Amino acid sequence: MYKKQMIFQRVVCFFVLIASVLVFIYSLGFMTDIYRSLASAVDPFLSEYDENGNITKYYETVKGASIYYNMQDFNTTLTMVGIGLILASLVLFILCTHSRRKYYVGNFVSVAISCIACGVGAAMTLPSIGEYKREYLQVDFVALKEYAEKRSGYYTDSTFWFDAGYVVFGILALANVLLIVNLVLKLVLMKAEKRTIGSKKEVGA
Repeated sequence: MYKKQMIFQRVVCFFVLIASVLVFIYSLGFMTDIYRSLASAVDPFLSEYDENGNITKYYETVKGASIYYNMQDFNTTLTMVGIGLILASLVLFILCTHSRRKYYVGNFVSVAISCIACGVGAAMTLPSIGEYKREYLQVDFVALKEYAEKRSGYYTDSTFWFDAGYVVFGILALANVLLIVNLVLKLVLMKAEKRTIGSKKEVGA
């Protein structure tokens, strides 16, 4: 049983790392379609600015196209979340949570760090992804299609990259749930092993 559990814990720790890397890769592709289809439909030079040089109103060739600029800060946050998740998952390997037969305090801490990072990352990003999806759906796609056809540009009305966020974080959540399951199994086996050793000592005495 211990051998199977050891294999399971190794697989789970790598699953957490892979899921974290997936979030980072997702962040890099998140703005792809929006950039290709909407970036050119906004002219910053014709936009309105305040006295501090900040844009107060974008000049849009296509209604709603300014979402491309509105999402820039969030995309940076999403990338930082991805990096943070990777670092949190690496703690599992630094403290040998993937390979220890017996878990110590550091291993419990590493599991907690990974799970907390997952929860915080999801809380920081998923609500905004939902909000930006709703904003994206307000884009005038009829005008966008005409604009793209005139310029032989790229057109899409797909919400794939928004919807993919829920899948990616769902995979990350699953990985961390399995990490907790592994921790429970480890505790059960450690307790059983301790009980067995105690019984042998009593017999030997």
